Amino acid sequence: MTAADDTVRDGTVPDGTVPDGTVPDGTGPDRTGPGSPPQAPAAAARALRPVDVKRLNRAWRRATGARLALLLDSVSQPFNVGSIFRTAAALGAEQIWLCGDSASPEHPSARKTALGTERLVNWDRGLTVAEAAAQATASGLAVVAIELASGALPLHEAPLGGDVCLALGHEDRGCSAALLAAASAVAYIPQTGRVGSLNVAAAAAIALAEARRREWATAPGGPA
Repeated sequence: MTAADDTVRDGTVPDGTVPDGTVPDGTGPDRTGPGSPPQAPAAAARALRPVDVKRLNRAWRRATGARLALLLDSVSQPFNVGSIFRTAAALGAEQIWLCGDSASPEHPSARKTALGTERLVNWDRGLTVAEAAAQATASGLAVVAIELASGALPLHEAPLGGDVCLALGHEDRGCSAALLAAASAVAYIPQTGRVGSLNVAAAAAIALAEARRREWATAPGGPA
């Protein structure tokens, strides 16, 4: 046998395997190391039944204590308002203040994206931004504006623990100067792609989910 031909006549190579990667006892490729037991296949995931989804949501509701609310500053597109209502209802927001030129959740296009969830969240329309922020603060909520602004904190470092009112602005202009002045903190959503902004409904969903995640991360444990 030459140095270039290290395969011996029985088909094995010096490390005890045959060229196809099996070991001589026929157990197949030795990818788990000596003495490792066979790996059982993972159980296939399945979609939860509606009754299981309700049970899961009730369990998370019992594990959630922080209050959430939203303040919308001239969010003018009805489909955005409807989408925000749906996310707010899903994550248990208790109140939405609609200020400035914000569309009504009763608009047909808002109802189309809200899918009836506007009935599940209290909302108030007609107050100025300053008045709505004052109401939120008086009720014990910290007003945190979501905006790309000087001095803003990345969302994962923003003060979202406890009871929070998240404030979002117009689709193009963002939060008004009055809203930024009324907020106790300003946060932005870090973005790593080539687009410099997010749809306001998407931004609201991300901020609401982060506020809930922050509470659940510090809780002793979620639902089993």
